Amino acid sequence: MENLQISTDEKFMHRCLQLAANGIRGARPNPMVGAVIVADGRIIGEGYHVRCGEGHAEVNAFASVRSEDEPLLRDATIYVSLEPCAHFGKTPPCADLIVSKGLKRVVVGCIDPFAEVQGRGIAKIRQAGIEVTVGVLEQECKWLNRRFFTFHSKHRPYIILKWAQTSNGFIDNQGQALQISNEQTQMLSHKLRAEEDAILVGHTTDVREHPQLTVRHWVGPNPKRIVLTRQRPLPQLMDDLYQHGIQSLIVEGGRQTHESFIQAGLWDEIRVETAPIVVSDGTRAPQLPSDVVLISSGEYVGNLLTSYRSQQALHPTSASPI
Repeated sequence: MENLQISTDEKFMHRCLQLAANGIRGARPNPMVGAVIVADGRIIGEGYHVRCGEGHAEVNAFASVRSEDEPLLRDATIYVSLEPCAHFGKTPPCADLIVSKGLKRVVVGCIDPFAEVQGRGIAKIRQAGIEVTVGVLEQECKWLNRRFFTFHSKHRPYIILKWAQTSNGFIDNQGQALQISNEQTQMLSHKLRAEEDAILVGHTTDVREHPQLTVRHWVGPNPKRIVLTRQRPLPQLMDDLYQHGIQSLIVEGGRQTHESFIQAGLWDEIRVETAPIVVSDGTRAPQLPSDVVLISSGEYVGNLLTSYRSQQALHPTSASPI
């Protein structure tokens, strides 16, 4: 019976995660959250946090319940991928809303690391006599909001190092810029840019190549453009980005810039594109750190995209797509 309950809880939490992912662009800087209301084994309401400043996932889930299903709420369970908030922000506390609806049970994916929540929402719901289960698909829930969790726990952005290289390990051709990405991988690169807050290159790359660092082959906002200089050491840069609310940062090179982040231990993911191109000489690609863990790998029109994470970083329990 217990195994059946765990299986059921995981099934509906998976649905929460599917819903939550829809908020990847609009929810920032808030976390992506999904909520599902279940009565008698049937979903009677669901929602996600669509846009910062607007209704949270729980609010939207309750709003979707049909009037004829409202009497079922007293015996219903609400599944939420992240702990319901307990404070007044731009919207009222979701914990209070859940208590007012008098649900029988609440299932939470993971605790909110934000200082004004951090267990308070769960405590408030339990104090009202409602059963609360915490930690269903916890790693998946944390992985979805890895940017948010890293920002609040490490007081710096979630950092993605990204470079493209030839099959024999060079990032340029005898010091000259080299077209390595193809149309499809370029599109995926711009999709990533649209999903992150900022993008950084080194001073030499900026002067030599004048990269636009914009979203041209995808729909979405351009990330904040940052050029790394000797006048601003990495610890100071990290503090500046944290103070400005930058939750995620893409680092696009070149070699010296990437190696400075690796040597400082300032990285969470590394994404490498390898093309079936061979050059005789050039700038060597950065060396992968010894503690990388493979997340996923896939081929796109001949180019291989490989994603790694740090052993210390948040991680999914199964492979996630690039």
